[in-house]
Amino acid sequence: MPTLGNPTGTIEILKKYNFNFQKRFGQNFLIDSHILEKIVESAEITKEDCVLEIGPGIGTMTQYLAESAGQVIAVEIDKSLIPILEDTLSPYDNVTVINEDILKVDIQKLVEEQNAGKPIKVVANLPYYITTPIIMGLFESHVPLDSITIMVQKEVADRMQVGPGTKDYGALSLAVQYYAKPEIVAYVSPGCFIPKPNVGSAVIRLKRYDRPPVEVRDEAFLFRLIRAAFNQRRKTLANGIGNAGDIPCGREQAQEALEKLGFSPSVRGEVLTLQEFALLSNEIYYKIYGYCWKNLPISCSFLRFIFDILYPVW
Repeated sequence: MPTLGNPTGTIEILKKYNFNFQKRFGQNFLIDSHILEKIVESAEITKEDCVLEIGPGIGTMTQYLAESAGQVIAVEIDKSLIPILEDTLSPYDNVTVINEDILKVDIQKLVEEQNAGKPIKVVANLPYYITTPIIMGLFESHVPLDSITIMVQKEVADRMQVGPGTKDYGALSLAVQYYAKPEIVAYVSPGCFIPKPNVGSAVIRLKRYDRPPVEVRDEAFLFRLIRAAFNQRRKTLANGIGNAGDIPCGREQAQEALEKLGFSPSVRGEVLTLQEFALLSNEIYYKIYGYCWKNLPISCSFLRFIFDILYPVW
């Protein structure tokens, strides 16, 4: 039974080890059992699951996860927390603690070794300053992943799930929604943590799609286009693309592509949906690289195979 997740148990273990919070690691420990239970419930953890927890801290959420999951792999960067984790997690034989920076961990290898390559579930109370690199690293590496259920800054959670035409809509919104279906499952006040953060928090669940909801010729090119659209929000989309150093497309070409798709040449990126960005990405990609069989989407693999036989020199 979990012994943490409340102010008394948390303060006792912190005093026992004379623990000093490391600001550079963004450490804020949960002390509300209702929120912890909500996170585990929202993540739909069962005994069949292998869970990757990022930043277990003193092991508060880890205890709750270990009660429900078949296996928990907890990756903690702060070596001063390892003795505490050995103490608080000693009753559980289904937890493995790794003292490492999650951004340096080979998660693909970890999944293969610990879960036979089957999809894992990620649960985390993330340090707010590295939320985006961690989330996008998980998605872009294409590791076998069922879902990500995380505590993040409320403002960031809102950005992940909003649609076009709002001030919070941007590159993060589109990137997350390309890979997963976002759902905010709880808002969390600063008083639920030790120490109290300066901002409100939210728990958001990102359910990974089996296939992205849009089809593009080049995923990396789509995201370069999206970044160009929002790097200079006050400029038109065509100007943003034309000024992007990693897209070999001028402003006039971008305008032509927009007009072909029925958009005004002065449109801004903040009004386009993910589907519309995908169409624009494909159109500009073809303008740059041409219509080649190698640019056919993966779903047309049979056609690619036929072309490869008929025209091997292409």
